[in-house]
Amino acid sequence: MPSPYEPAPRMNSEFATDPEMAEVVELFVTELPARIAAMSAAWKGRHLGDLARMAHQLKGAGAGYGFPTIGKAAGALEAGLKRLEAANAAASVDRLAREFSELVELCGRACRTK
Repeated sequence: MPSPYEPAPRMNSEFATDPEMAEVVELFVTELPARIAAMSAAWKGRHLGDLARMAHQLKGAGAGYGFPTIGKAAGALEAGLKRLEAANAAASVDRLAREFSELVELCGRACRTK
């Protein structure tokens, strides 16, 4: 676990050494800040259906571009949002907040240059 005083190291795609994937992986990483901004806006506005849709898309994209940890975190967020919707339980919001924060942190690591 990284020190709370040092940023977590950059996360690289599993395809980092694949020249055929380099361009699409770079495009994915370049678009991550915009995705996270849209997801953050949906979270803050409590547009949970929109957030679930975006998490679903990021689940597939993250895994597809060699970031399985991002895909897994996005999947956990999506599943939590579906549980919340099904149960209509406000108690699950704290857990969702943690899952959302974890996903944002992982995406930030993928975008970090060092």
